[in-house]
Amino acid sequence: MWGMARIDEWRPVMAMLVFNLISAVMTALVKEALEQGLNSLVLITLRQLVATVFLAPIAYFKERNKRPRLTLEIFVYHFFSAVLGAALSQYTFFYGLKLTTATFAITFANMAPVLTFLIAIALRVESLNMKSKAGSAKILGTLMSFGGALLLSLYKGVAVTHQSTAATVLSSAHHAAAAPAASSQVAGADRKSWMLGTLSLLANCLFFSLWLLLQSRLTKKYPALYSSTAIMFFFSALQAGALTVTIEGHSSSVWVVTRRLEILTILYSGIMASAAGFLIMTWCVHKRGPVFTAAFIPIIQIMVAIIDFFFLHEQIYLGSILGSALMIFGLHLLLWGKKKDASACCSTDSKQVDEEADRQ
Repeated sequence: MWGMARIDEWRPVMAMLVFNLISAVMTALVKEALEQGLNSLVLITLRQLVATVFLAPIAYFKERNKRPRLTLEIFVYHFFSAVLGAALSQYTFFYGLKLTTATFAITFANMAPVLTFLIAIALRVESLNMKSKAGSAKILGTLMSFGGALLLSLYKGVAVTHQSTAATVLSSAHHAAAAPAASSQVAGADRKSWMLGTLSLLANCLFFSLWLLLQSRLTKKYPALYSSTAIMFFFSALQAGALTVTIEGHSSSVWVVTRRLEILTILYSGIMASAAGFLIMTWCVHKRGPVFTAAFIPIIQIMVAIIDFFFLHEQIYLGSILGSALMIFGLHLLLWGKKKDASACCSTDSKQVDEEADRQ
C-alpha cells in the first residue's frame, strides 16, 4: 500500500521529466528548421494538424462512453485554451527562439513558474502569508527570478565557450575586415534583435502561465483529457492557419515543405511535443496543479544547453549563466515556500480531523 502511494506520488515527476526531454529535442529541431527558412506560423498550423489527426481517433475510442457534453461554456474554454496554449504561446516562443539561441529561450522560460505564481495570487488561487518563512521565501524567490530575467535581457557578456567551427573563423575574419561604422551598426542590430526576442519570450511565459491556470479549471469542467486536448489542437490549427493567410497572403510557396529536417520537425513536434507533451502537461496540472507543472521547466534548460552546444554549435554567454543561476535559485526558493505552505496546510487539516474525532 505504501509502495503504491510512493509510485503515485512520483508519477507526475517522471511524466514531467519525459516531457522535458521531448521539449529539449523539439527546441533544437525547431531552431534549426527556422534558420533554414521554415515559416513559424506554417510550422504551428501543420504541427497542430498532425497532432489533431494523431490524437482524435484515440480520443474518440478511449472516451466515447464517458465524454461530457460540449456546452457553449466548454466550447469557449477550449477556444481560449487553444489561443493561449497553442497559437500565441508557440508563436511567441518560436519568434523569440529565432532571434536568440535555444539555450537562452529555454532559460527565459524559467519565468513561467514565477508568473504563474503571481497570477495565481492575483486570482486568489494561491495564498501568500508575508509574515511566515514560507511567504518570505516566495517573495524573495520571485524577486530573484525577476532579477535573473533582467540580467538575461540586458547583459549578454563574453562567450564562455569557444567553438572552432569554420563558420566562426570566417565570421571573425569578416568582422575584422569590416569598417568600424559597419561593425557598430551590426552590433546595434544584434542588440535590437536580442531585446525583441527577449520581449517575445516574456510574452510566451505570460501566455503559458495563463494557459496553465485556465487548464486547471478546464480539467475540472471537462475531465475527458484526450478529447479536450484534441479539440484544443483542432482550434489552434484553424487559428494559426487563419493568421498565416492574413499575414502571408494567399501565397502557396510558404506552405511548401520539402526539406527532410522540416518534415521531421513538423512530425516530431506534432506527435511528440504537441500530442504527447500537452497530454502529459494537462495530466500533471490535473494531478499536482499549475505551479508544480511549471516548476519543471528549468530542467529542460540543462538538456537544451547540451544539445545547443554540441549539436547546434551555439556559444554560451556569461550573462546567460549568471541570469540562469539567479533565476533557478529564486525558483527553488519559491517552490520551497510553496512546499512549506502545503505541509502546514496538511498538518492543520489533520489537526482539525483529530479534534473532530475527539469531540465525537
